[in-house]
Amino acid sequence: MKEIKAYIRQYRIADVLQALRDSGLCELGLGARCHNITVVQVLRPLASADPSQQHYSTDLAEAVVTEYKLELVCADDTVDALSGIIARVAHTGQSEAGWIFVSDIQIATEIR
Repeated sequence: MKEIKAYIRQYRIADVLQALRDSGLCELGLGARCHNITVVQVLRPLASADPSQQHYSTDLAEAVVTEYKLELVCADDTVDALSGIIARVAHTGQSEAGWIFVSDIQIATEIR
């Protein structure tokens, strides 16, 4: 199994989630090829190439870019397809538009 973590611009996340649904690889139920899809809003405290994407965080006392972190766990044979979908749909044409990381899952135990 693999874990995919993707950092995606906030205006692309809804399209990415829809594309994952449309792929048929992330359907719920028996035989699902990806699991535990989560989305968390995150703040990146480094300068953006596009100042219009930045805002000031009073908590961090500096300029930040709001992004979303998408996480999911998938079967080894679907990681290329899923990361490809994410990369294609999250594409903005801007530098620093996001990142996709893939890690091995050593142990996975379902809680019932």
